[in-house]
Amino acid sequence: MSDPLSLNVSAPALDPRQVPVIQVDTQLPAVAAAALLPQALRQRFLTPPNWQPELVVEKRFMDRAPMHAAVLIPIVMRTEPTVLLTLRTSHLSTHAGQIAFPGGKVDETDADAAAAARREAFEEVGLAPDWMEVLGQLPLYTTGSAFMVTPVVALVRPGFTLKPNAYEVSDVFEVPLGFLMNPTNHRHHQMLWLGEQRQWLSMPYSDGVHERFIWGATAGMLRNFYRFLAA
Repeated sequence: MSDPLSLNVSAPALDPRQVPVIQVDTQLPAVAAAALLPQALRQRFLTPPNWQPELVVEKRFMDRAPMHAAVLIPIVMRTEPTVLLTLRTSHLSTHAGQIAFPGGKVDETDADAAAAARREAFEEVGLAPDWMEVLGQLPLYTTGSAFMVTPVVALVRPGFTLKPNAYEVSDVFEVPLGFLMNPTNHRHHQMLWLGEQRQWLSMPYSDGVHERFIWGATAGMLRNFYRFLAA
């Protein structure tokens, strides 16, 4: 069914939590709370700014043909908007135990990336398309595992009921959008891995019970979303 997307697929064991932090972006401003509300997000996609994504292509670490994929960035329209994320199950052969957006490969039967993202969200977590309002897309993000990912941003009405696919998803949770759009929570990591210096972002979030270690491609796409909203 779906292929979760992150940084370390079919590669030597890497615990991203142990990789040194080389920078935290305390100098960058957070996106204002008013800019994260539904109408402001709709307007931003209707009249997008002149901007450039910060992260576009990761260093390759897999020799395979590129594959098109799509993920859904679901923004739940709560009083304080949140982003819905998944925790992959630990037994999967790839991306096990990692945090990801709902998403996966684009099928031939999908009309476009938005259709693929909506379908995958329903298959993975049971989020029905009727609850979504697609706002638009962010630029293509190519992972080191050769996935060419289109992030699809959508507003989600509260009140939905989820039914996660137990084989693929061990947990579904929400993180405040304001936390993710505040660069003081964006940490840059660097290490020598597979013979090359590699860098990536993490955005660890604690809900008081769990620490959600958001990193790799998921964090990279969120960083591009920050640049889009902050421009």
